[in-house]
Parts: sequence; C-alpha cells; structure tokens
Amino acid sequence: MRIATWNVNSAKQRVPRLLPWLDQRRPDVVCLQETKLADTAFMKLLGAELDKRGYAIALNGEVQWNGVAILSRVGLDDVVVGIPGGPGFPDPEARAVSAVCGGVRVHSLYVPNGREPDSEHYQYKLAWLAALRDMVRAGPTDAVLCGDMNIAPSDADVFDPHAYVGQTHVTAPERAALAQLQAIGLHDVVRDRWPTQRVFTYWDYRAGMFHQDLGMRIDLVLATDRVADRVRAAWVDRQARKGTGPSDHAPVIIDLDGAPDGDIGPVVPPPSARGTGRKARLPQAKN
Repeated sequence: MRIATWNVNSAKQRVPRLLPWLDQRRPDVVCLQETKLADTAFMKLLGAELDKRGYAIALNGEVQWNGVAILSRVGLDDVVVGIPGGPGFPDPEARAVSAVCGGVRVHSLYVPNGREPDSEHYQYKLAWLAALRDMVRAGPTDAVLCGDMNIAPSDADVFDPHAYVGQTHVTAPERAALAQLQAIGLHDVVRDRWPTQRVFTYWDYRAGMFHQDLGMRIDLVLATDRVADRVRAAWVDRQARKGTGPSDHAPVIIDLDGAPDGDIGPVVPPPSARGTGRKARLPQAKN
C-alpha cells in the first residue's frame, strides 16, 4: 500500500499538477493539506476526476483557509472529522480528518502555524498538538499520521538553524510538543530510514530557494510500531516541487509491505509505476 501526504497550498490552483501526479505515482491513500476549499466546492472541482481514478474521499474543508482531505482506493471507513474536544481559534478549524484505509487509521493533519512565539496562535498550536496526542493515544495500534506539522523536528531539518532564530517551527516548546506526540509510540519513518541525509519537504517560493536546496522538513509521516515495521520505502517526491505552478511543499511517500520502485534515496523520485549554507530569514505563513 502506497501512502502519500502533500500540502498542495490550494487544491484549485494545483489541479494541473495533482491529477497527473496521481496518475504517475499511483498512491493508494493520499492525505492533502491546505485545500482551501469548502467540502462542496472540493467535490465540484475534483469529485468526478477522483471517482474516475477509484478514490473515495473524506473531507474537512473551509472557505479560503486550511482544509484537509483523504483520498483512498483501499477503503474509507469510520471517518472522524477534526479532533473531538480539541481547541479552536476561537472555533474549530479544518485541520484534521482521519479514516480507516486498508486496515490502518490514517490521519491527514495541518497543524496550526503558530505565527509568532508566545502569541495566542502559538499557544493554540501547542494545545492543538496536545489534543491530537490524546486522540491518537486512545486510538488503534495500526495508525499513521500524515501532514504538514509546521515543526522541524531538529536543527538537521532546516538548511541553517540561524535563519530561523526567533521564529516559529523550531522553538523548544514546539519541538517538545512534537516529541511528546511521538513518545506515545510513533516513528518518524523518513528520518528513521534516512538518519543522516539532508531531507527537506518545504522551500519558500522566493527565487533560488528551491534550486539552492534552502528548505526545511516540516511534512512528516509518523507511524505506530505495527505500521512502521511494514515500511519498505520512504521518500520525498522532489520532482513534484519542480516546474510550473508547484506547491511550495513536496509530497512525502511511503510504501508498506512492498516497494514497486525499490528502496530509493530519500529525495530521489523513482520511475513512475506506470508511464513516464546561506543565512536568511524566511517569511512564515500567517494561517
């Protein structure tokens, strides 16, 4: 089973990239973040095309901001929208949806940005992560959390730690909250498989950042023991960040039980299953 996660930074803007990517990479389960569409608008835009490709769809969307989705060709059962009892800002936002796909509880997550350290949104981020931890801890033993965590787990996950001093994504409380989530029994499968390699998933749109590989790793796949033991390949689809009209994030892909493209490098795109050190201060998104 191939599971992918991708912050598309607007499903509407990414349609010309998303559909060919689905045809090329052929994931069985796809977690999307920042769809930025209400559920009815998402279905009007993509419902027919996804149905043709055999995907059932679970959505938690809102107009203009946030939005998450799960696309599955291996079943879509027991859908849970949001984090029951979780915090809002001030109301619950469209940042989480989960479902059982192929016997695994799959979570598509868009963690709050935090905006500025010690701001109200930053405290909301920490509370949201704590609520997520409680939800996952009470869930099944076969689970995988996929998405934009808006946290770089360590200094090795940013191109230059000095570039992020005073900003979110790298502060000690955020990293501690992520570590506490992992401590319930979750494996960072990309880092576990590639412990020393330079691996990023996000590059700012500013000219040259991607081509110079000045990025950060904030899109993660966290798996419970039973799922992590099934991982045969884990990689970042850097090819999807190239070309015209890309998202500023690249997809992260894991293969369970079998790896049709082999156990390739962490950021080296495989053939399709069918067919074809600079200091800087980077702007953070405000949602």
